[in-house]
Amino acid sequence: MLLCLPAVAADWGQPAKAPPGAPNIVLILLDDVGFSDPDSLGGVAHTPAFSRVARDGALFTNFNTTGMCSPTRASLLSGRNHHAVGFGRVADWATGTPGYNAVWKPEAASIARVLKDHGYSTAAIGKWHNTPEWEVSPAGPFDRWPTGLGFEYFYGIMNHGGDNQWEPASLYRGTMPVEAPHVPGREYHLTGDFVDQAIGWLHTQEAAAPDKPYFLYLATGAVHAPHHVPKAWIEQYRGRFDQGWDVLRREIFARQQRLGLVPASAELTARPPEIPAWDSLTPDERRVFARQMEVFAAYLAHTDHEIGRLLDAVRGAPDGDNTIIVYVAGDNGASGMEGIHGHMDATAGHQAQLAHLDELGGPLHFNDYSSAWAWVGSTPFQWMKEVASHFGGLRVGMAVSWPARLAAQAQPVASFSHANDVVPTLLEAAGVALPERVDGVVQRPLDGISFLPLLEGRTPPPAHRVQYFEMLGNRALYQDGWIASAHHMTPWIKPYPEGFDADRWELYDLAHDFSQAHDLAAQYPEKLAAMKRTFDEEARRNHVFPLANYVEGSDHGAPALAEGRTRFDFIPPLPRLPAKSLPRLPRTSFRFIADVEIGDDGAAEGMLAAYGSRLGGFAWYLRDGRPTFANNVYGRDRITVSTEHALSPGTHRLELDFTRDASGNGGVVRLHVDGQSVAQQRVARLGSSVLGSFGVGRAYTSPIGDDYALPFAFTGTLKQLTLRLR
Repeated sequence: MLLCLPAVAADWGQPAKAPPGAPNIVLILLDDVGFSDPDSLGGVAHTPAFSRVARDGALFTNFNTTGMCSPTRASLLSGRNHHAVGFGRVADWATGTPGYNAVWKPEAASIARVLKDHGYSTAAIGKWHNTPEWEVSPAGPFDRWPTGLGFEYFYGIMNHGGDNQWEPASLYRGTMPVEAPHVPGREYHLTGDFVDQAIGWLHTQEAAAPDKPYFLYLATGAVHAPHHVPKAWIEQYRGRFDQGWDVLRREIFARQQRLGLVPASAELTARPPEIPAWDSLTPDERRVFARQMEVFAAYLAHTDHEIGRLLDAVRGAPDGDNTIIVYVAGDNGASGMEGIHGHMDATAGHQAQLAHLDELGGPLHFNDYSSAWAWVGSTPFQWMKEVASHFGGLRVGMAVSWPARLAAQAQPVASFSHANDVVPTLLEAAGVALPERVDGVVQRPLDGISFLPLLEGRTPPPAHRVQYFEMLGNRALYQDGWIASAHHMTPWIKPYPEGFDADRWELYDLAHDFSQAHDLAAQYPEKLAAMKRTFDEEARRNHVFPLANYVEGSDHGAPALAEGRTRFDFIPPLPRLPAKSLPRLPRTSFRFIADVEIGDDGAAEGMLAAYGSRLGGFAWYLRDGRPTFANNVYGRDRITVSTEHALSPGTHRLELDFTRDASGNGGVVRLHVDGQSVAQQRVARLGSSVLGSFGVGRAYTSPIGDDYALPFAFTGTLKQLTLRLR
């Protein structure tokens, strides 16, 4: 008997749909750019793409960050204060308190997740510095990677402050490590790669789903150190900084006043005593420092040029005018972390740089500029990156354009705004409300305030605004045109002061003192006391306490992927592994054991284990059949030791043994073949991995030694590699 059943309507699921007319969104973030570095803000670096967005829309001259990388990104992508998201400092400096543990809080869903749930395509391309360091490996977990936080597509570097622009060590697509693509006849550069990927993703969206809006977050690793840029760009700035930092800062300030970027009443703050006068330097010092700034300015100009290619693709698309572009020129102000002489391959002073001036910017060195140039990049303010008590460590330029809806602004937007304002602005523009719950978790209200009404001329800026700042003990409170500031530490002067009660609070009336030039604490003690109480209230609400100094390189108890293990077994083939997925090998004694088989011709060569890059590390390999060890200390101190005889055909057990000195970084390296010691070498220091990776059976990133080229895959059979800690 047949039963007649009623027809059932097809159910294909109901995908989320964006509100009608919802705009595309492109959020661009540069790294370590100071307020006055772009030429449109008075600086020297030519940044026509940034200027283009500002000219087509609005230039913000009172936009403030958190003072450091991961924290600003967390605030920028969540709309909340950085400690409330878990990023009181950078992800790789995590400590075990809620405001500093680098564990993105589920009650602070990212804008990518919110927009994805409302019908947007989402992508993050570039630098990502917001995943706990112990979760960055092919083993995950991945729920705090970009693809776990709302981005459907990710291509970029994971948890490096700044990777090697020529030879990146930490590229991922989604959650899988990938190697940098090389196009024949074209010089590879990481920034260009990111822009290529972004344009390709946009074109894919236009082809596959032209009616679906997208959210693209592009965060360059530039211009974070190392300062790497094609030489032709550097030559454009040759001789532009021979006048020195004191004169250049005055020149920039004069341009800022002529351009109307700072009030006529603004004062240029004085050079701090920690920075020497340019006239006090030797001729050799001046040569080195001028070259540093030539490289930096070229690096910023090149970065903006690459961003310009993306802008062309965005505006040239059919829906180009209905695309909001938010271009934030810096995540924390200019960086002065490396001190007065800057940095090249961990050398002190300027002499080593003097011998390699023409190589700065190229692939052979890890280079950074003098903290004095960061001070110049903060004109007219005091201080720089990390010093969140003063605007030199907070203020950056931002440009916003949306031709379909916003008219160009004739004057800069001078109202106070913060990184946490971007999310509420973009959600309002998209017609999307913050959900009450995400994955069942009640969401924390947004801390930021939308500035879209201000751009549309609907309302004046809010009359009442409170925003706290804290970074590495430097802290401040902005309130209704006043700022209270407590400077705790200077980035390059260590150790940092113990305790925080002795820090002196300053007070500034920003309505009459744009640059924080005149401390009014003595005139208004009651107002300062009230603002300090408000800071404490905001700090408690946002998990800022307890305040603590962070000492880089010390053990602060954060979890580690290798925690508790003394044996590691690797069976190739394996993908590239992060160097930090292993223990810090230069700090311990260890033994690598490789079981290999050599063919009848006895001609095996290639990599057994590679730890690091050309900028620092060590490698163990066969060269012409002979076991070989190469040690590379910061790219400058290199030694290679090989056995006298090549391996015979057949199976062998090879060993690399490092016995560390009871104190210090040195020790003895011994090579063994089938249980017999065949070579040894004392090293004053075992090479640490510098912007490198760990490879088994082949090399990754860049050559650690001078006698091989990538990939240098092992031509015999590597059955297993074992690492044992001793």
